[in-house]
Amino acid sequence: MTPVPGSIDDTLALLKAADYVADRPLATVLYLALKMQRPLFLEGEAGVGKTEIAKVLAAGLNRKLIRLQCYEGLDVSTAVYEWNYPAQMVEIRIAEAAGQTDRSELASDIFSERFLVKRPVLEALEPDLAGPPVLLIDELDRADEAFEAFLLEVLSDSQVTIPEIGTIRADAPPIVIITTNRTREIHDALKRRCLYHWVDYPSAERELDIVHLKVPGAGAALAQEVVAFVQALRAQEDLFKAPGVAETLDWATALCELDQIALDPATVADTLGVLLKYQDDIARVQASELTKLLDQTKTKTAAKL
Repeated sequence: MTPVPGSIDDTLALLKAADYVADRPLATVLYLALKMQRPLFLEGEAGVGKTEIAKVLAAGLNRKLIRLQCYEGLDVSTAVYEWNYPAQMVEIRIAEAAGQTDRSELASDIFSERFLVKRPVLEALEPDLAGPPVLLIDELDRADEAFEAFLLEVLSDSQVTIPEIGTIRADAPPIVIITTNRTREIHDALKRRCLYHWVDYPSAERELDIVHLKVPGAGAALAQEVVAFVQALRAQEDLFKAPGVAETLDWATALCELDQIALDPATVADTLGVLLKYQDDIARVQASELTKLLDQTKTKTAAKL
């Protein structure tokens, strides 16, 4: 079993080894969540790397990653457990054919673990030779508010209560990472059970490190200009959705595929759909902001190169 990091610096090293460029505040709260065995609640805009933290952590610790992708209408039968009703019906028919008449004994047989279908939350409570798994509850804000209540027992006591068979408790609590894009507020009862961290857009320096790491084919000039342009875009207050780090990497990769060594107005205009995901934002930038943003970008990068 790979041990959890013994210090904040070890946590930073673990993230860096998996090519995740993190700042010290994130490494600190992640280290504390591991040491205190508390769920970690990550909030921030889409595309800033929240989900990637869970993936990197699972890889770095050699633990199983169990992902629960949230959506509207998510319920216990999909997220926690359900009964294998077809198999139970077959068992009932067999029992009836054999003349079994004791209903309580039959109920005990069919509501046992061999007919229990384990979904991600319950699966995360099972013992694992590699160590407790990483349970990623992704985009919790997409689920209905009622679903949060199902998670409270898991987050507090690392257990699930199933009415038919009782309480199933983990031998060791899983490493729980919860993410939300803040499309709605999450109830305080759930937040109180977690350590909290806001994952912000990276600084220009850190984003440049990320581009160099993730898109090694981008030359120094192109990487500088891509980051400067994206940082300037995020400063625009009238955008419906500012680009995240994921879009920065996609755009840098796309420009490399087009054999670009620097930004030019025509290429930027043609590839804005890689960076921005709403037509109103694309039209606004193309109409009035593109030349100004590109001039700002060239001025900033010329001073650094």
